[in-house]
Amino acid sequence: MGYITATASVSWGLAVQVMAAVSMGTDSAFEPTAGQIYGIFVASLALQGVLCSSSAKYIARIQNLFTLINFLLCIVMIVGLPIATPHEFKNTAQYTFGHFEKSTGWPDGFAFILSFLAPLWTLSGLDGSVHISEEASNASIAVPATIIGATIVGGVLGWAINVAVAFNMGTDLAALIDNPIGQPMATILMNSFGKTGALVIWVFVILTQFMIGVNVVIVASRQAYAFSRDGALLFSRFIRRINGRTHTPVVAVWFVITVAMVVGLLAFAGPAAVNAIFSLGVVGFFLADSIPISARFLGKNEFRPGPFTLGKFGLPVAVVAVLWMWFMIIILMFPPSPNPTATTMNYIVVVSGSVILLSLTYYFCPKYGGRYWFKGPIRTVDDSVMSDESTSVSQDGDPEKEAGEKYDGGGASGVVV
Repeated sequence: MGYITATASVSWGLAVQVMAAVSMGTDSAFEPTAGQIYGIFVASLALQGVLCSSSAKYIARIQNLFTLINFLLCIVMIVGLPIATPHEFKNTAQYTFGHFEKSTGWPDGFAFILSFLAPLWTLSGLDGSVHISEEASNASIAVPATIIGATIVGGVLGWAINVAVAFNMGTDLAALIDNPIGQPMATILMNSFGKTGALVIWVFVILTQFMIGVNVVIVASRQAYAFSRDGALLFSRFIRRINGRTHTPVVAVWFVITVAMVVGLLAFAGPAAVNAIFSLGVVGFFLADSIPISARFLGKNEFRPGPFTLGKFGLPVAVVAVLWMWFMIIILMFPPSPNPTATTMNYIVVVSGSVILLSLTYYFCPKYGGRYWFKGPIRTVDDSVMSDESTSVSQDGDPEKEAGEKYDGGGASGVVV
């Protein structure tokens, strides 16, 4: 649920950014409709699906270029924006760090907590590096170190960019939000760099956003592959198939793409539904992350610490993490304003509740439910054998040879995100 909705939200953001570029280029004469945005959304997902169906080594080469572009964009925002911004759009430190303005009917404190969605959305994919663990050297140390390191780097850079923007965006927030371009960030760039400069920067923003979408599709498809390999999804026999030429889970890629396209249809319900798509990814991640962390300390288990461990700090960190995640899950279920209508309600409750209800039904259904046949996680490759011809496992747990399948790391992506 987390990664499929993340796939949808990243590509929806990409579609909005593309339309914002068109608006900038036409001096705001063009105002996109929801249908046009959805068309770009579908096209971007389809192109991401094509790339993610290719060999991982080619995606890795493209990744190196976009990692550099992403870093340069951070430098432009942190260093270039303050230099280019005219004096009339510069703000004081008192305004930057002390001004508070809300646009909802909630009390100030609750409105402040609701604003956590943006940073949570950008930092919630903490387990991205886990999905390449089976193809990483010294994974038992490198992967947890990467989780911590990536979160710290992302948090510091994100904070620095937000400070730079707050210092150089002016004080007319209503004009930024309601600008015909449709993207406050694009408006800020136009105010600072002018039309041509903003368009150049915005093109690289779009390219970077597209590559982020590719990364998310890679991880989501490997997760779907891993689930189907264990027989945990409907149509697992079909979804887990590996392409014999690219050695990638092509069917899982297009399964993720297709479901993301369906999720994107929620956008036609209005802006509140769009926000729900973004929030749902965070809720999905936090639900998934909180379960194993809780299971580590609740009840008896056979958990054995690996070479990377927090030691005595493990329990207090786990308590704070789980309490924080569940607090934010509850907060993100609230609508943006009190007394919501059908168009302003928060659809996270509907979508996440439906997924959970269907999952429970799928597992506890009498006679046919997963509890009667699911045996996963299932080992499909012997410790001493890592050959091209590996076995897959049917839903009843019996191994069988499937022509054309090759081992793909069971959830590993082959691309460092």
